[in-house]
Amino acid sequence: MDTRTRVIELQRIRERIREGPSAKATEGQRARRKLLVHERIELLLDPDSFVEIEGMRKHRATGFGMQERKPPGDGVLTGWGTVHGRTVFVYAHDFRVFGGSLGEAHAAKIHKVMDLAEAAGAPLISLNDGAGARIQEGVTALAGYGGIFRRNVRASGVIPQISVMLGPCAGGAAYSPALTDFVFMVRDIAQMFVTGPDVVEAVTGERVSHDGLGGADVHAASGVATFVHDDEESCLADVRYLVSLLPSNNREPAPRVQCPDRADRPSEALLDVVSADPTRAYDIRDVIVELVDDGEYLELHESWATSIVCALARIDGETVGLIANQPRSLAGALTIASSEKGARFVQLCDAFNIPLITLVDVPGFLPGTDQEHGGIIRHGAKLLYAYCNATVPRIQVILRKAYGGAYIVMDSRSIGSDLSFAWPTNEIAVMGAEGAANVIFRKEIAAATDPAAVRAARVDEYREQLMHPYYAAERGLVDDVIAPQETRSILARSLRMLRGKQAEFADRKHGNPPV
Repeated sequence: MDTRTRVIELQRIRERIREGPSAKATEGQRARRKLLVHERIELLLDPDSFVEIEGMRKHRATGFGMQERKPPGDGVLTGWGTVHGRTVFVYAHDFRVFGGSLGEAHAAKIHKVMDLAEAAGAPLISLNDGAGARIQEGVTALAGYGGIFRRNVRASGVIPQISVMLGPCAGGAAYSPALTDFVFMVRDIAQMFVTGPDVVEAVTGERVSHDGLGGADVHAASGVATFVHDDEESCLADVRYLVSLLPSNNREPAPRVQCPDRADRPSEALLDVVSADPTRAYDIRDVIVELVDDGEYLELHESWATSIVCALARIDGETVGLIANQPRSLAGALTIASSEKGARFVQLCDAFNIPLITLVDVPGFLPGTDQEHGGIIRHGAKLLYAYCNATVPRIQVILRKAYGGAYIVMDSRSIGSDLSFAWPTNEIAVMGAEGAANVIFRKEIAAATDPAAVRAARVDEYREQLMHPYYAAERGLVDDVIAPQETRSILARSLRMLRGKQAEFADRKHGNPPV
């Protein structure tokens, strides 16, 4: 055959690979209300940017009829393309081929693209829709997962790793997404679990559905899923948005964009959002909307550990990480879960050169036997360690309450925040005035003929002497007390000043953080 004929043959082979192993397999995917693997790639990447590698690779397994079934690609697409013009690497399971299960050749393709992503310094995105290890290939499939896990850890903090769950992910396969930076899940079609419903019933007698055991909403509440969506289209659109906020690797800053939203825009609405009454709740998201460019932000783990909010956004065109207490949930108190959520986010931002802005309105750590017995000391130390270890620009803004150890942990000046600002509504103290008065003046109050009046007087005295808005500023623990409406402008100017911050690294292999 001449060259033209060979090219025609190549085109036909590629068309057959795209069509999948059979029309029945394609119909099955459609019946599950799932997109085909090439459709997913097209939604994720810029048009005509995908370059596939090892698209014709086949497995070498024999036995159990495997020698008769050797589809090209072996159930996974691998390659690279662009998102908003920037290179990303991707691998995507094709459930139509062996249920997207992982065998030796399948794993080798993933290993290859992971190595390329790390070498090129570009984000890695996995589109997961697979039935786990390929049983017919035995232990070689398990070894393939081991190679993926090792590469996940090696690339951690080096390149962004994003897992998108678009189908089942069971057994050992679930640990790769857990090792990555972000996990997206789509309701009704995505599930993650270590042991499936049949095993759970056999061992415990408990009957549970696939979604009830490991569906998207389950893992939104467990903290496994970072983002949850109702359909694949909106999910993949948000993956693209996330990529636009992140640097390609740990040696680069996140891309800056031109924004028509003025950096010095005053935010008069902030004068009404946060009440001076420390007992009145509000939604911290209303504050975030006023501070960030065009009011746009991407919240992580929205349904998990809701007393703290973690979000990526832009201020003056620069990507920032916002971590904020949420007074609408447990009055914004730090808990075991919210400490873990915050620590993970701080580490993420520090790894990828994203400045941190901490909005503080915290009454303390949540009291109670369940928190103490659950190890709040150890878990709270995770957030403290993460902040102390972070070298990116760090700015603290105290909106209202900042009590006790929780004030220190929320990036106070004493643990290394570069700048600390406070609103005139701030109350920085060891504890609230009522609690402090009850401790300091306990005997006097108990002996008084009118305990309530004495307590009220002592509360006012404590608040006036040690909790007035300028007490911390007078002692150099706050850089300035600022008007709420000026906050966006001050943050923008502070970020510009800190853009060239140089960090000194300790001479050590690594620290030993609480886990």
